Amino acid sequence: MQRSPDARHEDVMTATENWYAEDAATFGDRLAAAREAAGLTQAELAKRLGVKTSVVQAWEDDIKEPRANRLQMLSGMLNVTLSWLLTGQGEGVDGPFDEAGPSDHSMQLLLADIRALRAEMTQSAERMGQLEKRLRKLMEDDV
Repeated sequence: MQRSPDARHEDVMTATENWYAEDAATFGDRLAAAREAAGLTQAELAKRLGVKTSVVQAWEDDIKEPRANRLQMLSGMLNVTLSWLLTGQGEGVDGPFDEAGPSDHSMQLLLADIRALRAEMTQSAERMGQLEKRLRKLMEDDV
């Protein structure tokens, strides 16, 4: 039975939309795609995250998995949702059939830097809150 052109078009669209879905790609595949879409090398991403290049490579090779705080930073730096990074569902990078790339590479890098800074600030705020609790406890103990 021959399929109609519309049915074949739907198959191509489904393949395009789900290219990085859980059943089609691994976490490492999606991480590598997002990193490349952001215009970063493994070494550049590793430096921004404060890890060794071999760690990023192990993540992309699906040998190791990042901790939760690194996952949050990755999604911010790479301009993808955490859900997409983990499962392929949500906002991520376009599949290989989409030829439209970022219009201005420098703006994409700037956006990635802003998101990374936001993630770092969130981490710092959490740490500051923990330190404040410790200080209050010490002050209460002295009274």
